[in-house]
Amino acid sequence: MLTIGQLAEYTGVTRRAIRHYHALGLLSEPERNSAGYRSYDAQAVVDLHRIKVLADAGVPLSRVRELVDAEPDAFRDAAAQIDAELQARIAELESTRQSLDRLAAQGEPFLPPRVTRMHDEMRALGVSERTLQMERDAWLLIQVLYPDLVATWIDTQQAMLNDPDYRDLYLRTDQAFDYPADDPRIEEIARATVEWMMTHRPPPEEAEWSDDSVAQQLVVSYRRDYSPGWRRLMERMGELVQDCT
Repeated sequence: MLTIGQLAEYTGVTRRAIRHYHALGLLSEPERNSAGYRSYDAQAVVDLHRIKVLADAGVPLSRVRELVDAEPDAFRDAAAQIDAELQARIAELESTRQSLDRLAAQGEPFLPPRVTRMHDEMRALGVSERTLQMERDAWLLIQVLYPDLVATWIDTQQAMLNDPDYRDLYLRTDQAFDYPADDPRIEEIARATVEWMMTHRPPPEEAEWSDDSVAQQLVVSYRRDYSPGWRRLMERMGELVQDCT
């Protein structure tokens, strides 16, 4: 009679796998001897070898039981069915590989290429990587909440970045991340930004995106609390806009 270690050594199957086959009901669990150890006989060697042959061939363990004692015709039918399932799985995996290749080729897999190009321009202007990362996350948020408005908002921001005055304001806002909330430069940036918005930026079509108050608040408040300087800047801009309306 064999211990589990001897059975594992003879068949080339790990002890852990043997215990797993017991749990699945693929291999009968023997009685324990007086010392409390499992004691295996020759039939266990035969049965385990059959299981191993099927498992090594790639047969899912959920199908092993039906094939262990199957007649030749039944075995061929089951094998053909498993082969068809594997072919479908291969096709699915190949499709996944192609999708990953396309994403990798884009460089930035989560955003439209136009946003990536725009961020490259901003990087060249001197915008910090910290702010660019938050910009990427903001566009992801917009893609989820307002997919129909993404193209329009990209056009709007690109047009704004084409204006040298706005580019200067954006760089100053980027730097304000590190300002304390009472820094006088925050007031200067807030006033200059609101003045630019009132003069250059077309009025937003709020009806297109304000129906969902929760989504609107997520977009409006995003990045607001990333730093005391930015929080105060956005608060002050909101106050100045209110004064102008």
